[in-house]
Amino acid sequence: MTATPDAASNTAARARLLELIKELAVVRGKVILSSGAEADYYIDLRRITLHHEASKLVGQVMLALTDDAGIDFECAGGLTMGADPVGTAVMHSAVDAGRTVDAFVVRKAQKSYGMGRQVEGPSVDGRKVLVLEDTSTTGGSALTAVEGVRKAGGNVVAVAVIVDRDTGAKEKIEAETGVPYLFAFGKDELGLS
Repeated sequence: MTATPDAASNTAARARLLELIKELAVVRGKVILSSGAEADYYIDLRRITLHHEASKLVGQVMLALTDDAGIDFECAGGLTMGADPVGTAVMHSAVDAGRTVDAFVVRKAQKSYGMGRQVEGPSVDGRKVLVLEDTSTTGGSALTAVEGVRKAGGNVVAVAVIVDRDTGAKEKIEAETGVPYLFAFGKDELGLS
């Protein structure tokens, strides 16, 4: 068991993660986003969340973000696929800090076979849940995850993303869920307009 990282360690982790995001995840050029809107860049955070160095930093930064906001939770995860490695990174960072946090995955729709579950992993029923996403444009993935978790009996305490694109997801998620929306980095920190 490792001690909880101190403020200096968290600051260094955040700075290094920002460098890696700028270097590996920001792809310049015309792209169509999931919302149907066109953008001059794409933020491919799977290049970060599945990266050997960056993944650990994601967990540390997201855990520090929620701690700084006073968010207490027992489970972390979100809509498959973008949230899967984020939830796992948070789970591992929590364990390194001597804390117990389970990860979970929310399917886009409830299974019609087997156990018929939409939320996979340890049960979220009656537990404080942090819904995660790598980045959010419209907020749709996070909203689907919140709905699935609530149907499974989980108490959603916040939504947190690595990068906020500043496209209205924060306002939409907070208005529709009644929980805080946190983000580690804004697009301005990535040098994007």
